[in-house]
Amino acid sequence: MLRVNDQERSAPPRVGVVGLGAMGLGMARSLRNAGYEVGVHDLRPEVAADFAREGGSAFPTPGELAATVDVLVGVVVSSAQTEQVLFGAGGAAERLRPGAVFVMCSTVDPAWSAGLERRLGESGVLYLDAPVSGGAVRAAAGELTMMTSGSPEAYALAGPVLDAMSATVHRLGTSAGLGSKVKAVNQLLAGVHIAAAAEAMALGIKAGIPAETLYEVITHSAGNSWMFENRMAHVLAGDYTPLSAVDIFVKDLGIVLDSARPERFPLPLAATAHQMFLQAAASGLGGEDDSAVIKIFPGIDLPKPEDG
Repeated sequence: MLRVNDQERSAPPRVGVVGLGAMGLGMARSLRNAGYEVGVHDLRPEVAADFAREGGSAFPTPGELAATVDVLVGVVVSSAQTEQVLFGAGGAAERLRPGAVFVMCSTVDPAWSAGLERRLGESGVLYLDAPVSGGAVRAAAGELTMMTSGSPEAYALAGPVLDAMSATVHRLGTSAGLGSKVKAVNQLLAGVHIAAAAEAMALGIKAGIPAETLYEVITHSAGNSWMFENRMAHVLAGDYTPLSAVDIFVKDLGIVLDSARPERFPLPLAATAHQMFLQAAASGLGGEDDSAVIKIFPGIDLPKPEDG
């Protein structure tokens, strides 16, 4: 059987992207803008078809896409969805050729990621643990941060593909799991910062400070954070269209807490933030932007959309 690594090395790898959500669509477009031939699959056929009309190819199943590419990038929400992409009906794992690389960009349990490397390796498929950070805007600009780990052979083929999607690619080790461990630490901070930003803004509003005034002062003061500046702008606009949903942080902070439990390592701030996102989700806000966690605070009059 022909191995991908046996191909003419001067030819750029053919790339596929599974999952065209807020992040994946921007990543696929960045790859295309960098000159790659890009095939895509998404559970919403119309989204994949729109990408194909812009320039590219749409495939009805992950497996049919996998059979055509050298590097397959998975940009779905969870390990369960990644399992479905790879091993479900019409899945990619059995169609990827030996020497191809699967790049896993989801936030997942590090132990699960390490196990996936072993499972794919049984059929000769290479693997990169490569969760991403930066949001939809940076994804569209090809300016993500990628936290990656994997074998030198996987980097040899997929490294330029990572560079095309990212401003910074951190190579953290030669085995899977390290990238996901660093992403868990990042998500701990991101979730806590969003929760703290919401609490601070809610307190200010309750105290009678105009939200716009508070935002202006804090974003020019020592208490500012990237998450306050970014997410509280959504609150000011009264726009909770999900760029990253409340449910994402229910999942991600759950992963953080689960990964610390075997180490008997306390995470009091992460646990509190997790409860705040759980409360928001239980209140029916799970599909809204993660800044909607501010809605759990009682007795505050939040800004309304200008066109409302």
